Amino acid sequence: MPLFNSNSKLEILNQIKEIPFQLERQIQHLVEANLNTLLGLEFVKSEFTISGSVQRLRIDTLAFDRKNKAFVIIKYKQDKNFSVVDQGYAYLSAMLNNKADFILEYNEARNELLKRSSVDWSQSRVIFISQGFTSYQKEAINFKDLPIALWEIKRYSNQTISFEEIRKLNATESIKTISSKNSDVDAVSKEVVVYTEQDRLKNIPEKVQGIYNSLRNKILDLGDVEIKATKLYVAFTVNGSNFTDIALQKQGLKLWLNLPKGKLEDPYKLARDVSNIGHHGNGSYELTVKNEDRMDYILTLIKQSYTQKA
Repeated sequence: MPLFNSNSKLEILNQIKEIPFQLERQIQHLVEANLNTLLGLEFVKSEFTISGSVQRLRIDTLAFDRKNKAFVIIKYKQDKNFSVVDQGYAYLSAMLNNKADFILEYNEARNELLKRSSVDWSQSRVIFISQGFTSYQKEAINFKDLPIALWEIKRYSNQTISFEEIRKLNATESIKTISSKNSDVDAVSKEVVVYTEQDRLKNIPEKVQGIYNSLRNKILDLGDVEIKATKLYVAFTVNGSNFTDIALQKQGLKLWLNLPKGKLEDPYKLARDVSNIGHHGNGSYELTVKNEDRMDYILTLIKQSYTQKA
């Protein structure tokens, strides 16, 4: 998609040209310097090497997802002739076979004590970052439970950087259907779990599901919203960032709004300040929804978070 600068006085458009990165290392330096901003992750280590089933594997960037208590492996790719599934599962398999090394590296790099029991290995994942992926690679990730993500990064002549995740298109098939053809897939799938929206709806009363679906549809109408399920809640994201998280419970919904303290306009005081309290979702505000009485008002609160991230 071409991009342009506009000169409002002369009504002339000037095309903004893409300036490709020449080296993977340039992308790596940029991402590592902005890891929290781009992906919400903590930097742990560059060029971390571990033993794979056949050979030693080099992790370009090792990161930690504090919210999900899981390690994230990041690989940067210029070469388009590789299988994202095969490589991704090879790295995940190596991680699960070398857990102690990852914890030791975290403790040394971050100067913190991370216990083995504090890591949720089921939420481990791999992220590939490239200036472009082939249609085959994009199609290869179209599984509902694949712990692998693709992100495209581009640099432009006006000093703008675009960073966008390749979305899965109505994925319904499980990666486990091909596990018999790949030993790494089979081994990793026994421990790593990718949750779906349907997982979060299981065993939830019909009334609560109705409230959720009503609110869900209103949120999706806000714009380019993507839904991502986690172990504890359903996340609604825009531009790769969570703007509201919803946990489905027996008695109703619990919402978190990803806004910093003092940034929410809430005249009816429905939201609770949880900035200094441990909580599952992102942001400083939490509210409970048990019916649809104030749905439109609640949507105005959600929209404030959405607008900040959009």
